[in-house]
Amino acid sequence: MELRSVEELMDLLYAGRHQHALRTAALLRRRRPADKELQVAGLVHGIGPVLCPGEETGGALSAAEAVRSLLGERVFRLVRGDAGPADDDVLRLRQADEESRTAGFDAGVLEDWRTVLELVAARNSRLDAVD
Repeated sequence: MELRSVEELMDLLYAGRHQHALRTAALLRRRRPADKELQVAGLVHGIGPVLCPGEETGGALSAAEAVRSLLGERVFRLVRGDAGPADDDVLRLRQADEESRTAGFDAGVLEDWRTVLELVAARNSRLDAVD
């Protein structure tokens, strides 16, 4: 499945474990406030089970493929979990994901992230137009 709009993505986020996703994204926002793509990857990395219910493996790949055209190559790579030798961002995402499982703070609501998702999607669409 390829997502074509932020609205479709928001629907998937609402259908999933969005409290965990919100905490992951909020932790990444605290640590890297200027890195919107990393924050968005934290928000969307868990949509795999909604896309492929009951599938234990391939959830990350399904989530990554679904957001690739909408949110770009970097978000795709982060969600897929590709760690390069000089890339600590996948590690940051994994750490935030683990920490968010036990973190007990109010991370807000999904609507708070709509503008950030739209910003990343718009930036990606401009880059695609240049390529």
